[in-house]
Amino acid sequence: MKAIVQDVYGSADTLHVRDIARPSPAEGELLVRVYAAGVGPDVRHVMTGLPLMVRPVFGLRGPRNPVRGWDGAGRVEAVGAKVPDFAPGDAVYGHLDGSFAEYALAKTERIAPKPENVTFEQAAAVPVSGVTALQALHAKAGLRAGQKVLVIGASGGVGSFAVQLAVAHGAEVVGVCGGASAAFVRSLGATAVLDHTRQEITDGSHRYDVVLDAAGNRPLPRLRRVLTPSGTLVRIGGEGGSRWFGDTGTQLRMALLTRFVRHDLLGLLAVVRRADLLTLTSLIESGALTPVVDSVYPLAEAPAAVRHQERGHPRGKVVLIVGPGV
Repeated sequence: MKAIVQDVYGSADTLHVRDIARPSPAEGELLVRVYAAGVGPDVRHVMTGLPLMVRPVFGLRGPRNPVRGWDGAGRVEAVGAKVPDFAPGDAVYGHLDGSFAEYALAKTERIAPKPENVTFEQAAAVPVSGVTALQALHAKAGLRAGQKVLVIGASGGVGSFAVQLAVAHGAEVVGVCGGASAAFVRSLGATAVLDHTRQEITDGSHRYDVVLDAAGNRPLPRLRRVLTPSGTLVRIGGEGGSRWFGDTGTQLRMALLTRFVRHDLLGLLAVVRRADLLTLTSLIESGALTPVVDSVYPLAEAPAAVRHQERGHPRGKVVLIVGPGV
């Protein structure tokens, strides 16, 4: 099968198309014929092997799994033992281990039937970004109807889901993005938009019950200044920091400080689970949530797709077209 593989850590230039053996599903696994795969910041972090503290997990000298990609949608090709809920031919989406390939393995607890009213490429945009937004707002922030929510990075993969999810839950949403994306973020349901190129979130007197920081590039004191006295900050990922530990210092400060202040200062490392995918499926099929695809690239152009994600401030998610079913 054809796959996008990487032998050494580095830039998108280290990604290459190669023919490799098709994997076989073990107990509790499915083999999925991949039709489309999502491209997000998570791919870039594994690709570069930065911060260095992640390498014991993903591989010390090079990626342990040379095939990139996590998000995916396609059809079940084969099932391993003890897989009662899926059969060959089923349309599915979720966390695929190495989705930048014609075939990828998935664990049953991290995959779900594809929403019937979206394409495979739209479905591939959902798993990591949609689940991250859902877990941030509901599991972490405990979002309630009527609350005021600030979504930083509102036009991106996670942000575009977060705006829609908060609106669907009855919250009032303000989005932060570049001016060129303001109309797009309003179309997602935001009542107002802050252009980060012209104004800072601390300009004015607005305070928010929940701040979801999907950009990860603002200092903690500035984020706290826009919270209500008992507000909640959920910080997803985080860019920058040291080569060894990345943004771990900020996450540790948040964990320590939240013990002594009224604010809840929370980090999030999302894990795609079937229960969350089923929740998202229900919202998508009801029309309350629409996966947004910024652009599509063929599998062979995966390096260009990753570069676009890195520098292009995409509106929604960048997606690779892999198989014939899209």
